Amino acid sequence: MTEPTQGKPLARAYHRMMERVKLRLEELEQAEREALPQLRASIEHAAEKAVELGELTREEARLIGGYLKRDLEDAGQYLADTGRDLGAWLRFDVELLEDRLLDFFQRGVDQSRLEFPTFEAVEGGAGSVEYRGGEITGPGTLQCKACGEPMVFHAPAAIAPCPACGGTVFVRVGARDS
Repeated sequence: MTEPTQGKPLARAYHRMMERVKLRLEELEQAEREALPQLRASIEHAAEKAVELGELTREEARLIGGYLKRDLEDAGQYLADTGRDLGAWLRFDVELLEDRLLDFFQRGVDQSRLEFPTFEAVEGGAGSVEYRGGEITGPGTLQCKACGEPMVFHAPAAIAPCPACGGTVFVRVGARDS
């Protein structure tokens, strides 16, 4: 069977569009490879600034930087595993967040979500990052590993023991888990 004459220009156009898509994907992959070092540098810069301004000791800044990396890793893993949006990861109305915090998470997660496994690979995928009592967490919902009780955080805060059972180990839950 021969190809209709009208189909040849369309086939060439299809091929050109496919090449353009391929080129764009290569550009995006390069941008994502460059995003992780930039994200790490941004967290380190923010930590240094906090020390410089006397807001935190160097050890406190390192600890808080680790919490930020952990939360961004967890969000990136969730987005990569589920294809869902950041609001589902946070599991409550995003409008409750301060615009600056939401913007930070979206930029940090969206630009580098494919690179997050290099932060420290997480076995088991989304929802397997453990959060412990006394650590600081960003906004979202954590669930006690011992009893399943949810704890909702509308702003960054220290993680208290579970109000239901006193447990101190939690995982983040998103809309998929509700």
